[in-house]
Amino acid sequence: MNHEMKKTSNEDEQCLFPDCSLKKVENTDYCARHGGARSAKLQEKQRVRAYNLSKYKARLDRFTESSTITDLRDEIAILRMTLEAKLNNLETDTELIAHAHGISDLILKIEKLVSSCHRLEKSMGNFLDKNTVVQLGMEIVQIITKHVDDSKAIDNVTSDLADLLQRITDARTTTEID
Repeated sequence: MNHEMKKTSNEDEQCLFPDCSLKKVENTDYCARHGGARSAKLQEKQRVRAYNLSKYKARLDRFTESSTITDLRDEIAILRMTLEAKLNNLETDTELIAHAHGISDLILKIEKLVSSCHRLEKSMGNFLDKNTVVQLGMEIVQIITKHVDDSKAIDNVTSDLADLLQRITDARTTTEID
């Protein structure tokens, strides 16, 4: 930010530094010469930090709203948001290189938690692969066909079921990629 150093006769706008008649930097008590610019920059950093913390909390709340999310999924979400925040704070290649160890450590932790979560879901029987879902859909259609004579209704049910299965597998794939 470029803060101009202008004199002012209005006492409400004057720097509080003794015998200074320069105009205060906006939202501070001092002019640019007497620390107003630094104070404004610090206030801006604090506002950005508060904004990022509220955004982080909102995202965490979104991740934890689902009743199916386990503690491992919460941890994955937190690590992913931490990695994202860390990457967003880096401005130069030098900073990226300086933080490479911490970033790679976070990536390894995320990968390890994702793997653990998949293993846990498989062992609990909560994990269906795409082939199993498609097979389940085909068997449901066969059961409906056995009990319903209306071919138009069967076609509609089959189409709706295929759309549902596609949405489920797409959503699951998107969740695994995230």
